[in-house]
Amino acid sequence: MKCPNCAQENKDSAKACKKCGRDLAMPPAWFPDWRWHMRTLSVIYAVVIVMYLVTSVLLRQLPEPYHIRKIPPEVTPWLKR
Repeated sequence: MKCPNCAQENKDSAKACKKCGRDLAMPPAWFPDWRWHMRTLSVIYAVVIVMYLVTSVLLRQLPEPYHIRKIPPEVTPWLKR
């Protein structure tokens, strides 16, 4: 068995590395690679896009005064020309 810390060969039944003393009973730490990052980002982007599309469809189904809002000119006199 190779030590994940120093790559020293040890016996399969060893509990600690004979060179650096690392505990061989513990599983090595997991570090994500670039494929994991790409897959995760792809899922996040897909969820955001689906949420945007569903929200836009639901907002179009609102009653008439809410989907197009017209502000009367009396409320904003500074916009008159």
